[in-house]
This record gives sequence, structure tokens and C-alpha cells, in this order.
Amino acid sequence: MSVISSIGEFVEGTLFIDTHEHLIEESRRLEWRGKDAPVPPFDSWMPLFLGYQRNDWPYLFLQYALDDLLSAGMTAEETHKVFGLSRNEVSSRQKWRIVEPYYERAKNTGYLQALRITFRELFEEEEVYESSVERVDQKMEKLVQKGYYKKILHDHAGVESAQVNALDQIFYETEYPDLLFQDLSFVALSTELDLAIAEPAGIEPSSIDDWHAVIDWHFETYGPRAIALKNQSAYVRRLNYVPVAKQEAAPLFARLANGQSLSVEDSEALGNHLFNYCLDKAAEYKLPVKLHTGYYAGVNNMPLDRLRRNAGDLCPVIQAHPDVKFILMHIGYPYQDEYIALAKHYSNVYIDLCWAWIINPAASSRFLKEALLAVPASKFFTFGGDYISVETIVGHARLAREGITRVLSDLVNEGYFSESDTLEMGQRLMRGNALEMFDFEGALAAWSAD
Repeated sequence: MSVISSIGEFVEGTLFIDTHEHLIEESRRLEWRGKDAPVPPFDSWMPLFLGYQRNDWPYLFLQYALDDLLSAGMTAEETHKVFGLSRNEVSSRQKWRIVEPYYERAKNTGYLQALRITFRELFEEEEVYESSVERVDQKMEKLVQKGYYKKILHDHAGVESAQVNALDQIFYETEYPDLLFQDLSFVALSTELDLAIAEPAGIEPSSIDDWHAVIDWHFETYGPRAIALKNQSAYVRRLNYVPVAKQEAAPLFARLANGQSLSVEDSEALGNHLFNYCLDKAAEYKLPVKLHTGYYAGVNNMPLDRLRRNAGDLCPVIQAHPDVKFILMHIGYPYQDEYIALAKHYSNVYIDLCWAWIINPAASSRFLKEALLAVPASKFFTFGGDYISVETIVGHARLAREGITRVLSDLVNEGYFSESDTLEMGQRLMRGNALEMFDFEGALAAWSAD
């Protein structure tokens, strides 16, 4: 048996621990069965995706695949017709006729490759055609039943459990705590303040002490059940979170609570203080901190100059919080070399390849191969689909398995490691590191106690 065959068999037979998804709760998907509800006007995929209420083939394209259709020239008007109208206004086949020319232009990309795999492996359709889309609609309606999240994750994607970062809430009170472990999002607590989230804590915040109490309440309420913290503020600002003292932040928060607007500089200063306060809470609760780095979802809105600074901006933050384990997500693409250096140099830095396999499969393979020759193998997590829809995880997981197999086989064939070395590394990369990093037992015990 060839090296690639034996390693491939091992990778195929090993369950991933999925460290990053945005899955909405299964019960929410069940509510959509048979619905024909209009959805919000299209302006970006995020609000559109969270408002979409149909189990049909366009739903599978909404996240990421749509980005490449738009990049290939699909217009806003065409997008409205496919994704923004009720089902009865434009037929499934008519929608495909609109999408097809852009699909043909973009089906080479990682986003579309993953989707094509999902159509093959989950819906038994070799390719997406006008003649197949109605069958996919029917199969999706039949698929969406109680318990189908576990069926797809376990039986089709080879995923033991997934970690979910809710996009519309700070923390999901999940119906499946042993399958969908939950991140505690601290964006609205720190860098994009939403004063309305104080209401469940029973606090009317008017001072910085009040807001500290709001943060404390969220950690006390959700921290024991959370698997990690998550922050994606890199979408709106640099990651230069220099410490700001409480006495400097206090008047800024008071002005904000009083309905006054803050300048960009003052808003960032307040965010710096609260971000660092949350990192201190992370250390107290022994929760790893996941940070978005690198590439942006969407189209026509990515400031590469700011992205280029992410790795350097994080160095002082990492050094200031040695008791916090930082998980830097998406390999920082397209500036991934810097993240190899960060993980090699800082003992509290880890790298997650979530999303990266579909952004650029070849770059992700190169990254993992080079990183494994520089960084301890214990510092990587190699799969997270980064999807809101559970179905599309299937195709992404396949691309990740193929990439891991290719990397480990190359390392053996090029004489860097023995086959047994790479199998040991593969176990770590796919699940062992996650089992060491995250307190699954503690989170489950806290759910049971509630």
C-alpha cells in the first residue's frame, strides 16, 4: 500500500473535532419546513442568511459560494431574484438559469468545490444542473427532520462535535450541548458595544463599573458552559488593543451611555479597555480566546493594509496576557507566514485552519506543511467549516481531509518524517489537540447542572 493510501485511510477513518461553525439551532431550521416567507432585501450575505427561511438549493449558496458568484459578475438585481424573493415568485429552475453562467465561471474555487462535493456526497447529485435543482429542493425538505444535524455531522462529515459561534446572539442555549459546544461572543461586550445586552443582567448601565458588572454577569452566566471566547472585531478595526486604564475609559463610557456619539479614537480607546477586561475574565475562567484574523467574508470590502497588520498588532496583546491561550483563526490568509512565526515564538499562541481550506485549498496545504516543520504539532486545529448551514460542512470536511492527507504524505515522501510520525501528528491535528485545549467535560457538567 502506498504512503498516501495508508495515510488517506487513517485520515478518512478519524473523526474531526470541528472547532468553528456558525450553525443556527436545528429547531430554527425545522420551523422553516414548507414555509414560503419573504426574506429581507439583499445588501450582504450575513443579514440575508440569518433571515432566510427556506430549505432549498439557494440556501446552500448563500454563505461563501455567493461571494464568488458576485466576484464573477453576478449583479445585485440577479441576486435579489434568486435569494431575496419568496419561492413562488421565481421558480427553482428559473433561479438556476440566473446562477448558472456565474457558477460556470467560478466552480473552480474552493468555495464552489466544497459545495459541489456536498451536492455529490449528501444529495447524490454528480453536478448541479437545471434538471437537478428541484430534486435537491425535495431532498432538502425530506432531510430536515429532528436529529438531522447529528446525522449530517457524524455520518456524512465525519465530525464528532462542533463549536458554534452564534452570529445573532452572545451565546446559544443549545438543544444539543454534547454536539454543539458554544463559544461566548464578546464583541458586543467590548469592541462593538450593544447596551441592550445589559437587559438580561437586570442592569441599566450608566458607568464603566456598571458595564464591568454586565460583562461579569455574562461570564458568570455562560462562562462555565462556554468552550471558548470568540471575537471577530478584525472586520471593523485594527487589533492593536493597547491597554487603556479604567479612569481613562470611564468618561468615554459615560458619554456613550448618555446617548452621545464617540469619535473613532475614543471608541477604540473604550474598546481597548473593555477588550483587555474580557481577556482578564478569560484567564479567570480558563477559556481560550479565538480571534478572527485575515481574509474577509463578502465582496468589495476588504482593506488589505489593515489585514497585513493583524499579526504584528497582536504581539503586544499576546505578551500582555501570558495566561490566555490565543487561537488565531483562518491562518491569517493571505499573510499566513507571519502566523507560523507567531505560533513558533509565543507559547500561548495556536493556529486554527477553520475556513481556510475553502478560501484557498492549495495555500492551506502549503501553510500546514511548512508550519509542521517549524511549530510544535500540538498548536494546530485543522477543521472548522465556518458555516451557518450544516449541509455545507460535508464538502468542506472532504477538502480538509484531502489537504491533510496530501500534506502528511508529502512529509513522508520527502523524508521529513516516518509514516508512524505523521499518523501520530494526524491524530493530534484532527482531534487530539482539541481534546487537550478545550474543557469538554467541564462544559458538559455545567450544562447538566443547569
